[in-house]
Amino acid sequence: MTQFSPTIEAYWHNLFLRGDVIYRGEQLTVVISSTLPPDRRLMLRQSVGGQLWAVMAPDIASQLGLSSGLRSGLQPGFTEALLRQRLQDAGIRLYGADKLFYFSAASQQALLQQAPVAHVRQLHAADAPLFTRFQSRASAQDLDDAYVELDHWAVFGAFVDGQLVCAASMYPWDGEQIADTGVLTLPDYRGVGHARNVIRAISHYACEQGYQPQYRCQTDNLASTALARAAGLDLFGHWQVIDMAGTISADNG
Repeated sequence: MTQFSPTIEAYWHNLFLRGDVIYRGEQLTVVISSTLPPDRRLMLRQSVGGQLWAVMAPDIASQLGLSSGLRSGLQPGFTEALLRQRLQDAGIRLYGADKLFYFSAASQQALLQQAPVAHVRQLHAADAPLFTRFQSRASAQDLDDAYVELDHWAVFGAFVDGQLVCAASMYPWDGEQIADTGVLTLPDYRGVGHARNVIRAISHYACEQGYQPQYRCQTDNLASTALARAAGLDLFGHWQVIDMAGTISADNG
């Protein structure tokens, strides 16, 4: 079994198990929590081994016919399929799942022993002209998807002939010692390892600062999944969040 940092394990444990556990089975745990933020009133997390955790706000639970206490509305043998059917019947939609990647303890040790790559370095405010030109050569969709910004907590880039061709940035995640990562490579420079090198460099920096690097991508993004693997990251699980815009509320459903 892959071992991850206690920081990562504690973050996801607290996020999903802070509340009333109304159902606990071998493959499914359901929790009602009154401390969830408005945009995360329902979340699902599935481990690599297939175990699913569901946490929801009381109003969402009510729409599903669930409640805290002995009369939770769930019977022994409740399954993920039954939960998802209740969500569908209630008109509650979820965004597509994200894959969550982190460095395992062993992978992080190897990362910290790696020598820096010559053409990759940290970017600073003085690099604004280079970064602006880099952004001008990328599509609006790529910029939006990657969310790489020069004013983020940490920014690294790869250079070819003095031109910035790949950049990655990180920012602290949910106020934790976890740093979420975005990366963008210009189309003409993809497939030759620039993104891998930049992710490893910025992750090395984050680890030295006491942060755990985090990389997320949609489950159907094969290129990003391959990049995560190439960079030495390990799959932690899958995460889904309620789509508030696509969900029928109890008031107007």
